[in-house]
Amino acid sequence: MRLDKYLKVSRLIKRRTVANEACDAGRVTVNGKVARASLDVKVGDEIEISFGLRNVKIQVTSVRETVKKEESADLYKIIN
Repeated sequence: MRLDKYLKVSRLIKRRTVANEACDAGRVTVNGKVARASLDVKVGDEIEISFGLRNVKIQVTSVRETVKKEESADLYKIIN
């Protein structure tokens, strides 16, 4: 699954266009490298997102095309 779509499905970022812009601005890294929106996300990848002054680091535990709002947190594990 594309990185921008994963960020939207997991509800880490609300809209796919916003996720795409965050990737283009270099605020998203996957496994320590700045990632493009088209990067293929796999289970075990570590994603770090910079939200202004706050950074969120997660590990991908599951990749699914669609998920209910209540189950979206099951797609990742917060590392910080």
